[in-house]
Amino acid sequence: MTDWSSRPLRELQHVFLSGSTNAMPIAGLVCWAALGVAAMFLPERATASGALYIMLGVLPLAWLIERARGRNMFSGGDDPLTKLFLTSVVGIAIVVPIVVIAANTAQAPILVVLGMAVLVGAIWIPYGWAADDPVGLRRAVVQAVGCYAAYAFVPQPWTASAICAVVVLCYLYVLVAAKKMGEPA
Repeated sequence: MTDWSSRPLRELQHVFLSGSTNAMPIAGLVCWAALGVAAMFLPERATASGALYIMLGVLPLAWLIERARGRNMFSGGDDPLTKLFLTSVVGIAIVVPIVVIAANTAQAPILVVLGMAVLVGAIWIPYGWAADDPVGLRRAVVQAVGCYAAYAFVPQPWTASAICAVVVLCYLYVLVAAKKMGEPA
């Protein structure tokens, strides 16, 4: 195990960035695009359930993408910034029940889709900090505002698909604008 305590932040950020790849944004894009298409045909409750399962689907799909490329996801992974990022995923996950409770209380399953879309954007804040890349915070803010706007202005039955479209566009933004993932920073 490496002693990271004396390493400067820039070096830690370099290590983090070289160990992460675009598999996560690709997997997220695929999952949210599939939900957006399915939402055009599924009842609102089924779409809301799908939004919950996306959180469980992105990581395994990203892992499969990496395995197909012959890479290990988060290779090394013992650096403190990778640990911070992965721990923040847990932090996001513990907020999910609040989203479900609010949706059930309001009897509005669409709030699950909205809540999950905003939360999946929020995970990019610690990623951006760890990678020393402003794309993370920009994506989180734009995604939240875009999803809230889709919720407020796109009529049913297209609301869920519009929220998903915002998430997909934000994943495309990450794939285009983020520093090179998996290559030296």
